[in-house]
Amino acid sequence: MTLELLVSCVGKDVHELVKTMNIESDAVVVNQKSDYSFDEFSHAGKNIKALSMNEKGVGLSRTTALQRASADIVLFSDEDIVYESGYSEKVIRAFEEYPQADIILFNVVVEENRRTYWTESVKSVHRWNCGRYPAYSIAVRTNRLHEVGLTYHLWFGGGALYSCGEDSIFLNEALKKGLKIMAVPVTIGKEVPRSEGDASTWFSGYNRKFFYDRGVLYHYLYGKLAPIMTFRFLMKNKATMCKDISYAEAKKLMKQGAKYRKPWNGDNE
Repeated sequence: MTLELLVSCVGKDVHELVKTMNIESDAVVVNQKSDYSFDEFSHAGKNIKALSMNEKGVGLSRTTALQRASADIVLFSDEDIVYESGYSEKVIRAFEEYPQADIILFNVVVEENRRTYWTESVKSVHRWNCGRYPAYSIAVRTNRLHEVGLTYHLWFGGGALYSCGEDSIFLNEALKKGLKIMAVPVTIGKEVPRSEGDASTWFSGYNRKFFYDRGVLYHYLYGKLAPIMTFRFLMKNKATMCKDISYAEAKKLMKQGAKYRKPWNGDNE
């Protein structure tokens, strides 16, 4: 089997990025910039395809990369992930070990206050826990995506109409289409913390729009059960997320998002 890394980034020098990330497999890099260009080059004996595009949205970025993928397995990634040597073999070995899996989720080390999951034993992933896994944990059999017509939703994620959730929507849709998802206790890399003053290219903080957009996401993920999942989410994360905005206000905003499902305009009452 072959593996291709699908990287979404913003304003990067791709030749430097592949070195920083320790990329040792083929890769497609979609770089959000002010111009349009395409470059193809070799790095560590592997083929790198780099596409620059002006359109915003991480969902669009991932979909654009996926459309240009040619390997048996694709592994989604972001610009701030550094991979362990041998990650490619680890991913391929997992798919060989679990032939029933269409999607496998891997461990990536992140700071404790940002960690949403950590897999310590092999487990199946279902509708009620798929929202925990970020895009950079996801590896997929490419042919299965094509067979069921699955791609990333363009409305969700940094730079899109709704600022979060493209990865959760992706996994939820995969389950609806009958794909088998497993999580394995295999670590393939780490997230590099951003330096002070180096703002995230996708995340703007736990502001009012964040909670409103999360409410829209929960409508699409959970339907009538969105209020229950909202309560669960806020109770679990209020110590971290409800410092500038109160729990009550966050709950109200998420409820509004789930109800109205319109893009945030600063006054969605």
